[in-house]
Amino acid sequence: MPAGPPPVGHLLRDWRRRRHLTQLELAELADTSTRHVSFIETGRSLPSRTMLMRLADRLDVPLRERNALMASAGLAAVYRERPLDDPAMATVRTAVELVLAGHEPYPALAVDRHWTMLAANRAIAPLLAGIAPALLAPPVNVLRLSLHPDGLAPRIANLGQWRAHILLRLRHQAAATGDPVLQSLHDEIAAYPHPDVSIGDEPLASVVVPLQLRTPAGVLSFVSTTTVFGTPMDITVSELAIESFFPADAATGAALRAMAEAGA
Repeated sequence: MPAGPPPVGHLLRDWRRRRHLTQLELAELADTSTRHVSFIETGRSLPSRTMLMRLADRLDVPLRERNALMASAGLAAVYRERPLDDPAMATVRTAVELVLAGHEPYPALAVDRHWTMLAANRAIAPLLAGIAPALLAPPVNVLRLSLHPDGLAPRIANLGQWRAHILLRLRHQAAATGDPVLQSLHDEIAAYPHPDVSIGDEPLASVVVPLQLRTPAGVLSFVSTTTVFGTPMDITVSELAIESFFPADAATGAALRAMAEAGA
């Protein structure tokens, strides 16, 4: 017989501990009593829908996990999850396409919560030429593609530095969300062969960690930014991110513009 969801109090306690808060601190944030928080966590009291949403908000619980909290309390889900090809997501798709196309001739791509590539602009494809076909077969995981020995890893000039940056980012994301898939991805990538270099062993030429990629046009250097939707009310939208890469120097910018003109 399949096990039911864990008690809502256990889930709430796990999120509180994940955020490094005491019951008193959470109670103050949620404008309630420590006694009430304690009673919810121990199962002596069931939270109302309003209180559970308030606690989830103060704990910055992701939308997907907020629905899990509701289910554990015997309440209906609050947030819907629609695929990107759903007609209701047309505005979101248009926004993503505009951002990706508008970033050309520089590379940009859209990913979900597990770093699966959902869309990419035309500047991405030339950088992936010659990659093992298995890594490019859908669904493409961009972190696996980046650090796998049959992926971009042999072409990354500062592989030790970039690897340390990616693993740190992924570790923080897994800890913040409690997502076992992200933890598994972290452990997989951490086991790939790599140079014995940490992020502190290489000098930083700028205030951010660059991606330095060897290409036929020379070593291209990028800095990246992440864009998310500011007011998501759908789980898919809340987990959608756009990774945009900017040239870190004039030579990289010129090379990307030349590649785009040649492709056109």
